Amino acid sequence: MSRQIFQLRVALADVTPEVWRRVLVPGGYTLDRVHRVFQCAMGWQDCHLHSFDINGTQYGEPDPDGELTFRDELETRLDAVATKGARFLYTYDFGDWWEHEVAVEDVFGADPEERYPLCAGGAGACPPEDVGGPFGYRQFLAAWVDPGHPEHESMRSWLGRAFEPTDFDVDRASTLVRRLS
Repeated sequence: MSRQIFQLRVALADVTPEVWRRVLVPGGYTLDRVHRVFQCAMGWQDCHLHSFDINGTQYGEPDPDGELTFRDELETRLDAVATKGARFLYTYDFGDWWEHEVAVEDVFGADPEERYPLCAGGAGACPPEDVGGPFGYRQFLAAWVDPGHPEHESMRSWLGRAFEPTDFDVDRASTLVRRLS
């Protein structure tokens, strides 16, 4: 029997322009590996906490202090909690609260000529880390694109690099995702 591949569409909620990725992930991946695929495909830097909300159950890294009650993502395989047509949430950075809506678009047998995981499509640049969630990102973009905005220069100085909200390089994202295999 061939490995099952899950085609997932991961879309960042409450941002414009739309930011989304389509990733192909082995169903045998545990949720911690799915998290790493999402981080690489989206463009996040994996420097904050995260969780999955699947069918009303929270998965993530167990909290040694017991303040957050997550089921251990290391012990949960994607194919054990999701099927074709399923939808779930992935949240990254509990301060900024980046919510990603995930749809299982398809489940199919692996192509023996293909390496998985991979990023098969997407659009939009990942917002900068620590920009303040969707609300902060809207403020950031308003200042970023308007040279007359009072915070234009401070935002450009704060980020310290070029940024184009509509940019997305599927080949680069796929290269980063494939390094996980």
